[in-house]
Amino acid sequence: MNLLIVEDEIRLRHALANNIPWDQHDIEVVGQAGNGKEALRLIDLKKPEIILLDLQMPEMDGLTLARQLRETDPFLKIIVLSGHDDFSYAQQALELGVMKYLLKPAGDEEILGTVLEAAERLKSELEQHHNEVELKEKWRQHLPHLVNDFLFGCLKGKFEPWEIEHKSNTLQLELPQEDHYAVVVIDMDPISEGETRFSRKDMSLLQFSLGSITKEFLQQEACWVISDYAGGTVVIFHLTGNEAANLALQKINALTEKLLFTVHSCLRLSASAGISGFLGRREEMNKLYTQAMRALQNRIVLGHDLAIPYREEQGREAELQLQPNLEKALEIALETGEAEKASETLSMLWDSGMRSAETLMDMQEYILYFGSLFVRMIQKQGWPVQEVAGEDYVYFHNHRELTAKDQIFFWLQRMIKAYLAYANQRRKSTSHGVIKTILGLVENEIDQEMTLQAVADRLYVNSSYLSRLFKQETGKAFSTYVLERKMEKAKATLQEGVRVYDAAAAVGYRDVSYFTRVFRKYWGVTPGEVRN
Repeated sequence: MNLLIVEDEIRLRHALANNIPWDQHDIEVVGQAGNGKEALRLIDLKKPEIILLDLQMPEMDGLTLARQLRETDPFLKIIVLSGHDDFSYAQQALELGVMKYLLKPAGDEEILGTVLEAAERLKSELEQHHNEVELKEKWRQHLPHLVNDFLFGCLKGKFEPWEIEHKSNTLQLELPQEDHYAVVVIDMDPISEGETRFSRKDMSLLQFSLGSITKEFLQQEACWVISDYAGGTVVIFHLTGNEAANLALQKINALTEKLLFTVHSCLRLSASAGISGFLGRREEMNKLYTQAMRALQNRIVLGHDLAIPYREEQGREAELQLQPNLEKALEIALETGEAEKASETLSMLWDSGMRSAETLMDMQEYILYFGSLFVRMIQKQGWPVQEVAGEDYVYFHNHRELTAKDQIFFWLQRMIKAYLAYANQRRKSTSHGVIKTILGLVENEIDQEMTLQAVADRLYVNSSYLSRLFKQETGKAFSTYVLERKMEKAKATLQEGVRVYDAAAAVGYRDVSYFTRVFRKYWGVTPGEVRN
């Protein structure tokens, strides 16, 4: 939970922020404000869930601030910490929805307990707010997107049979295992050079129009119309009768041709379609989709404005078999640094393809496949392939150097090790650079008040990440390290004979009495005793 402290008395504000062990209770002090106007700015920037609020403040008092906050965020928890025991103040505060009214001087334990109570109450209210009606409404709104993602996942072969059964039931889709399906992929043809109404920039709009026309045209048919990741349109026909497969495909071809004619009539631009070559079960949707995509690719030879059925001569059985699940598993293993899992997944990918390759053409296809797979994963991280691969980079652009299956496999295994080593090196370099910057800030600005939130803002990162990184690299919490450096600096300054007031100012303390208490608590002696 995030806490904002609003108190005009500087000493008390600092004491509230620093003397109570908030971090031990998962409470993060995200800001401190000295008046209501400053608090409004910080609330908009930091989005706290709990506010510890004084009433009597300059520019905007606490009750005015509480009134404004209640109108904008009904879930915000406000705890008043005031020196006024007048009943009217307390009554107004409670009417404004203030959770609790504490009187100064309240003890640290009482304040901490009240804030923790507010955190628990907020969690409970938020859980209650997300009730069944709202969840159903959100489900209804997101259902078309969930259905689209699920069906496209089926086409890409992402799910096991039991996952298809479970997910289709959850999404209330009828995908009986015994029924048959066919897939048609439709795409706008490239815009010709002489076209004046549209340009390449309008292609996303045209793809959207294609999808809308398709849905309207096929609304009476037993099918699903979805979008692929590139914006194209995919139709999954659901065939439940006992009609012969060749007749069913003949009807789908005729329907697709009529659809393309409708698209051309509406947009005065052509589209083409690829049609799967057979009727398959739901577990075969990946093969149906692959066939439809391959059929569509033949428009580069056959021309545009065509419905193209898949034919076996368009591709032989030994063609590259894609394994999107294994590719994703390899990518995840590399990103999470699991060397053994990455090596195991690579072996599975290898066994599913390259091991069965029997001709030079097959091997070349798989070399291109594995090479592009690693290039894609490396470049996704923003890394230069040559720097990651090192001496093995030569194999990415000169495949003739790879002359045996074992040699290729060992190259790929080395690439896994190179990826993981480079990732580890980058992590260490990044962490070291950030921590070095922070340590420099502490030393150069030791005469200023310094908080983790302020440093995080300057480095454009969130304070939780910075806190964990700092402790991981230095073994100390940021506040502990800053306090140590300030106390060591103060002690050294005092030993040189500098006045207590000047020593306090040199390490960022404007309140000498507060500095004296902190110094004594840390060193066990007063600043004056060290100076003398």
